[in-house]
Amino acid sequence: MIFGTGLIGGSVGMALRERGWHVSGVDAAPGVATRAVGRGALTIEGVDPNAELVVVATPVHAAGQIITDFLARPDRRPDVIVTDVGSVKGALVAAVDHPSFVGGHPMAGSEQVGLEGASADLFVGATWVLTPTALTDPVAYTRVRSVLAEMGAVVVALAPSRHDALVAVVSHVPHLTAATLMDLAAGLGEEHAALLQLAAGGFRDMTRIAAGQPNIWPDICDDNADAIVATLDLLVDALVAMRRRVAEHDRDSLLDILGRAAVARRALAERTPRAEDLVEVRVPVLDRPKVLAEITTLAAELGVNIFDLEIAHSVEGDRGVLVLTIGESDTEKLLGALSERGYRATSGPVGPSL
Repeated sequence: MIFGTGLIGGSVGMALRERGWHVSGVDAAPGVATRAVGRGALTIEGVDPNAELVVVATPVHAAGQIITDFLARPDRRPDVIVTDVGSVKGALVAAVDHPSFVGGHPMAGSEQVGLEGASADLFVGATWVLTPTALTDPVAYTRVRSVLAEMGAVVVALAPSRHDALVAVVSHVPHLTAATLMDLAAGLGEEHAALLQLAAGGFRDMTRIAAGQPNIWPDICDDNADAIVATLDLLVDALVAMRRRVAEHDRDSLLDILGRAAVARRALAERTPRAEDLVEVRVPVLDRPKVLAEITTLAAELGVNIFDLEIAHSVEGDRGVLVLTIGESDTEKLLGALSERGYRATSGPVGPSL
C-alpha cells in the first residue's frame, strides 16, 4: 500500500500495478487518492493492514510518524516491509530504527507536479538509493531491492549520513541553484521583456528542475541543513573563483576547469554491462543485519553497481553467503576492499538463482 499518491507515490502505484500487484493507498489531500484510483495508480482507496509492502511517499516531515504508527498497529501482518521515498534519510532512519523499515530515495522526477505527472516508467534507469543500517532485516532489504529492480530502478546502498551529504551535492543544491537562477532571470525579465524569450536550451536544461513542487523544499532544507549549507559554501567559493577567471581574462584557467567539467559530465553516461560481462561475488558472512549494510554500502562507496543480490542461508542458522552480481571490471576492486575488511570473498560466473 502507498501513503501519498502524488508524483512519486502515484508512479510507484502504477509501476506495481503493471506488474500485477494489488495496490491500496491514501493521501492527505482530499480527493487525490480517489483520482489515483481513476488513473490506475491504486486498485482501491484505503489503508490495508494486511499489506506486505508499504511505501510512504509523503513529505519528509510527515513520513516518520506515519511509518511509526503503521509498524505499531496490532493488526498489521508480522512480516510487513516498509520503505519511504524521502530525500533526507539520517533523521528519519534514526527516528524509526526498526528492522522492517528500509529507508529509500528514488532519484527521479518530472516537470509535471503531483499525480498528473505520475508514470509507470518514471523509475526505469533511475538510481534508487536504499539506506540499510545495522538493524535492517536482510530479508526486508533484499525484498525491497528486488521490487525496485523489477520497476527498472538501479539500486544503490548508502549509509544514511553519507546519502544526505551526497544528495546535497547532486540534488538539493542543484535545485536551489536552479531556483535562484530562474528567479534572477525572471526579475531581469520584468525589465527586459525579451530576455526569457531568448532563453536557449542550456538555460532551459539548467533551470528545468526549478519547476518542481515548491512546498516540499522547506522541509528538505530543514532536515538536511548542515550538508546543504556546507555544499552552498563550496559552490559560493567556486563561483567566486570563476568570477575571478572571467574578470582577469584568465583563459588558461578557464579552459582547464571547463575541460575538467566536460570530461566529468561525459563520464556520467556509462554503458550498462552485457550479461556476459557480469560476475558473481560470493561473500561468506555471519547471518546478521550489520553485514548486509556494511557490504552494500562499501560497494556504493567504491562506485560498484550491484545488479542483483541474494542471500543463501546456512542450515546451521548463524551463517550464510551473500551473492552479489556486479560488472566484471569492478571485481578486483571489490574483492580487494572486502579482503581488507576481513571478508573471504570469491568470484565466478553468474549461476542460476539460489
